[in-house]
Amino acid sequence: MARTALITGAAGGLGQAVAGKLDATGLQLVLTSRDDGRLAACYGGRHLQVEADCSGVAGARHILQVARAHGSAPTALAHCAGNIRLGALHRMSETDFSDCLRANLLSAFHTLAAFVGALRDTKSAGSAVLVSAAAARIGTPNHEAMAAAKAGVEGLVRGAVATCAAAGIPISAVAPGIMDTPAAAGFPGGTPAREAAARQYPLPGIGSADELAELIVRLLSDHAARVTGQVWSMDAGFSTIRPLIK
Repeated sequence: MARTALITGAAGGLGQAVAGKLDATGLQLVLTSRDDGRLAACYGGRHLQVEADCSGVAGARHILQVARAHGSAPTALAHCAGNIRLGALHRMSETDFSDCLRANLLSAFHTLAAFVGALRDTKSAGSAVLVSAAAARIGTPNHEAMAAAKAGVEGLVRGAVATCAAAGIPISAVAPGIMDTPAAAGFPGGTPAREAAARQYPLPGIGSADELAELIVRLLSDHAARVTGQVWSMDAGFSTIRPLIK
């Protein structure tokens, strides 16, 4: 029987890239989004599609229940749901901050909890990859909300691994810099600001969803069966290399 992978945020740029690569490996897919119209537009009638908000307990559990009812219990999780909320902390509204935490941290917590719970119920092994960000690892202006949410994701990975390793459930995260995806299209300042941001990276340029998806798929494969508790940076050296003054 083919393995099944659950992809949250499947209508987004990264989610679509991950879905394409996992589909090519022969895995069955369970695709989720808060908007079933976007899922249908992206995938037509292919794969099991579940409209749900995974930032709450009920929504996350609903996804796993629907998957199990269709005989597609996932043993791999790529949690690609999230959003980008930028702005100095003293100017950010409570609504935007709460939305950032809900989309990036709460969704990761509740989805991983539902996924791990389903694996334990069936005494199955599995693997999961969450998405952090370079801003969680190095101070970046106007990224306070994102940094707080994504740093929480990294803490979640370490804590969950301590709980789940004995059950054979490796969990890791990837931490990209800015990527060329629809979510980053509204980067404040438009194209000039994006170009300036790209020049800050030791390896100049903006990353692609395909590059990050390749890493996620690798971490979910048998090739990474003994990799767990790690946060894999794909930020062109931004978080670890002191930039030259230009």
